[in-house]
Amino acid sequence: MLNTKRIRDYGVNIGQMEPGKLNRITDVAAVTVGHVTLSDGDMQTGVTAILPHQGNTFKEKLIASSHIINGFGKTIGTIQLEEMGTLETPILLTNTLNVGTAADALIEYMLEDNLEIGRTTGTVNPIIGECNDMVLNDIRAKFVKTEHVLQAIANTAAEFEEGAVGAGRGMVCYSLKGGIGSASRIMKMNHGEYTMGVLVLTNFGALSDLRINGKEIGKELQAATNENNTEQDKGSIIVVVATDLPVSERQLNRIIKRSITGLSRTGSIITNGSGEVVIGFSTATKIPHEKPTHCLSMSIIHEEDIDIAFRAVGEATEEAILNSLITADSVTGRDGNKRAALKDLIVEHNISVS
Repeated sequence: MLNTKRIRDYGVNIGQMEPGKLNRITDVAAVTVGHVTLSDGDMQTGVTAILPHQGNTFKEKLIASSHIINGFGKTIGTIQLEEMGTLETPILLTNTLNVGTAADALIEYMLEDNLEIGRTTGTVNPIIGECNDMVLNDIRAKFVKTEHVLQAIANTAAEFEEGAVGAGRGMVCYSLKGGIGSASRIMKMNHGEYTMGVLVLTNFGALSDLRINGKEIGKELQAATNENNTEQDKGSIIVVVATDLPVSERQLNRIIKRSITGLSRTGSIITNGSGEVVIGFSTATKIPHEKPTHCLSMSIIHEEDIDIAFRAVGEATEEAILNSLITADSVTGRDGNKRAALKDLIVEHNISVS
């Protein structure tokens, strides 16, 4: 069991809904997450892998969707994902200039178990998300290699670290150390109980804008540290949403759009140079790659049920962002650039986040 203190351990309970057992994206059954973290001097980066289920995702695709809040980003695979409405690979997160390496490695991983790709069937659509970690990491060195990607995929589990790990190692959020965060919510409906899980890669925001449960913590930290931070917010966030709620691709797209409510409640104004991309999938229905002899059928919720999912994704996104901040350790990286950890600053300056 991981012992890192998360935002709830500081007395901060976000929203109205109950979290899942782990309060992570992996509360959605069969979803797992793994990291490889690369940390040595100017090398402060890594890769994070999300497996949407434990079978062959190419042969058993999932209902999926993506949404661009602000498009300053370099993702791979979201065009086909949006057109076809299905996910057929794991999802990888890394830094901006290692997107190509991550895609190559993920393609290699998929070819290994699917000999028909490029022979008797079409190709494969790898899904890669990125943020720019150049403040703390020598991004031009492109430290992430194929073996790191494959190791992250092999390392996935239900319990995983948050903060300055994996793809989040070199990320900066609200001028503090950001990175990987996660949270979940339980959705109770007349026809069953379902889970909404969120994982974020945070690399956005100015310190003065940071809010925790409505409290202007960023301004308090500025005053306590005598920092007049004028650093321009050009960062990004990747939000990955998983659910076992039975939904159509259209319904899923409506749901993942509401992640913006959680993002905004932490203080983000979604600036000109930032990239906010949301990728979502549902594990409720598996779509076979091979065409069956019969029509496909699937269950979907009634539209009148969807508001609870809207609330769940907003709450989980908000809490995941805060978890990415509060679990992160301070990091000193490229050219001696340093970003402090929120957990250290609130202790040092006796600031309550609750």
